[in-house]
Amino acid sequence: MARLQVDWLLARPGAAEQRGATLDIADERIAATTPAAQTGNGLIALPGLANAHDHARAIRSSMLGAFDKPLESWLFYLGVVPGVDAYLTAATSLARSALRGVGRVMVHYTRQQGLTDPLTEAKAVARAARAVGTHVGFAVAMRDRQPLAYAANAQVLPHLPPAIRDSVAARLAGPLPAAAAQLALADEIAEACHGDGFNVQYGPNGVQWCSDEMLGLIAESSARNGRQVHMHLLETRYQREWADRAYPDGIVAHLKRIGLLSPRLTLAHCAHARPDELELIAEAGAVIAVNTSSNLHLRSGIAPVAEMLKRGCKVAMGLDGCAFDEDDDALREMRLLYHLHKGWGYDVAVTPAQGYALACRHGRQAVSGIACEGTIAPGEPADLLLLDGHALMDDRLFDDVPIIDFVLARASASHVKQVIVAGKTIVRDGAATGVDYPALMAEMMAQLKARLDPADKWRASVQSLDASLKPFYLQGRHFGCG
Repeated sequence: MARLQVDWLLARPGAAEQRGATLDIADERIAATTPAAQTGNGLIALPGLANAHDHARAIRSSMLGAFDKPLESWLFYLGVVPGVDAYLTAATSLARSALRGVGRVMVHYTRQQGLTDPLTEAKAVARAARAVGTHVGFAVAMRDRQPLAYAANAQVLPHLPPAIRDSVAARLAGPLPAAAAQLALADEIAEACHGDGFNVQYGPNGVQWCSDEMLGLIAESSARNGRQVHMHLLETRYQREWADRAYPDGIVAHLKRIGLLSPRLTLAHCAHARPDELELIAEAGAVIAVNTSSNLHLRSGIAPVAEMLKRGCKVAMGLDGCAFDEDDDALREMRLLYHLHKGWGYDVAVTPAQGYALACRHGRQAVSGIACEGTIAPGEPADLLLLDGHALMDDRLFDDVPIIDFVLARASASHVKQVIVAGKTIVRDGAATGVDYPALMAEMMAQLKARLDPADKWRASVQSLDASLKPFYLQGRHFGCG
C-alpha cells in the first residue's frame, strides 16, 4: 500500500475540488481517498493524462526542414534522416512525454528505424516503455497501397520530375507485403511483446493506404481475438475528397459494413468527419483521438470537437508527436484544445470538466483498453498527475477561485512534480525515475549526426517531391482510387 498526502485533490477536475486529502494506492488502483489537513506541500492531485495518438518519434518537424508543410508532403521528410537504435529513440520520446505529464502513450509505429527486423525492433520499443515506466499502446503499422499519394503509383510517377522519378519509385513505390503476411507479423509481435503495460494493437495506417482486403482481415481478426485497432481517418481535406470519390456511400459506413467499427477501434483525427459519420462512430463506441496542435502544424484543419461531444462520441486528446511548441507538453495541449472548442461569447460548447476529461478518460481506453471514468476514486486506475500548486498559483488572492481555472489558464510541464501510472512513479521532481533523459537525448543526436551521409541526395529528392505534389493535389489528381 502506497500513501500520498496532497494539499488539493481534484478528483473530478472542474466538478469536484477538495482541500487536503490522503490517497491510498494498492494493486495499481486507487484504494481510498480520505480528507486530511493541508500539509503545505503545495501538491495538487489530478487524474493522470493520456496521449491517445502518437508515434514515439524523438525527432521533430522543424529539425527536418518540414515546418509548416501539409501532411501530404510532410510525411516524406521523416525519411531524410537515418535510423538510429530503436530502444534509444523510443526511450527518448517516451521519457520526454512522461516529463511533460503523460503516463499512458499510444504509439502508432508507422516508421521503423530499420536497423533490425520488425519483431526485434518492436521488442526494443517494449523494453524502452518498461524502462521509462509509461504504459504504451503499440499499434503495428500496416499498409498495402498508395504510398506516394491518394492514387495508384502509375498515376503519380509521371507527374514527378524525371531526375527523381526512378529514386522515388525505388525507395517509396516498391511492392509491399501481402495483407495476410502483415497481419501475421502483427500477431507475432503481439505474441512476443504484449503484456506488462504494453498493449499491442493492429495499426492500419488509414483507409487511403490500406486495401479493403487488409481492413477486412483486420476486422475479422480483431473480432476473433479482441485485439484493439488504431487507425488514422479523415485527417486532411484531400483525404476527405479522396474518400468521397472512393466510397460514395460514405467511408465510415464502409468501415461499419466490413466490421471494423467497434469499441475496439480508435480513429485518429477525424478532423473532416461529418455529423452523420460522427453518429456512426458514437453508436459503435469507438474512440476519436483529436490532435489539435498537429493539425495546426500540418495545415490539416480544426476537428469538430464540440460536434463530436454533441453526437455522443468518446473523444480523447492526442499529441501526435507535434505539440504546439514541439515539446510534448500535454498540459499546454489540453489548454489549447479547450480554448479552441469551449464556445464563443456566452455559449458553452465544452465545459472545463469536459476539457480536462478529454485529456485523460477515453485516452486510457485507446492506449490500454481500460474503460474508466477518468477520475480519482476507489477502484479507478492509479494514474495521477501531481502539480506544484505553489508555483502554479503564486499570485492567488481569492480562495474561492477554482483551481481548475489555474490549470486551464496556465499549467504547463514546468509545474509537473510527479507522474504516476498504475501506481508507479515514473517522474519525480523534474526527472524521469527509470532513465536518464538528457543522456538519452544526447546519445540519440550523436547517433543521428554520425549516421548522416553528406553525399546522400535523398533530402533534395524529397524537397523536389514536395514541390511536385502541390499541383498534384491542387488540381485534384489525387482522386484516383488505386
